[in-house]
Amino acid sequence: MPLPRKIDLVAAADERIHAVFQPHVAGDVNDAQVKIAKFGEVFDWHAHENEDEAFLVLRGRIAIDFRDGAVEMDEGEFLVVPKGVEHRPRSLTHEPVVLMFEPATTINTGNAQSGLTVTELNRL
Repeated sequence: MPLPRKIDLVAAADERIHAVFQPHVAGDVNDAQVKIAKFGEVFDWHAHENEDEAFLVLRGRIAIDFRDGAVEMDEGEFLVVPKGVEHRPRSLTHEPVVLMFEPATTINTGNAQSGLTVTELNRL
């Protein structure tokens, strides 16, 4: 078996991700995927009815808006959005890099369809 390949996630995001809110698959873990994206000014309000979604900020700052308020996140901070909870990610700095952990079947815009919906993900 060949050795597993390591990835410098921030460098890979800078080199391979050219648009905001375009998640790329960094790796598969059982039935889940680790995805990475650069965030833009504001995303769509949406919920994932059957999936929890986790966010880890690798570079920059973001906010996750909820109908009752917002949670601001700095580098190294982690947050889980429970399934069914409406939320809207947005950047607080220029193109922050965020790692997401979710089932492989999760669509980035959840129950909302828009021009930001990505159904075919690229891989790093």
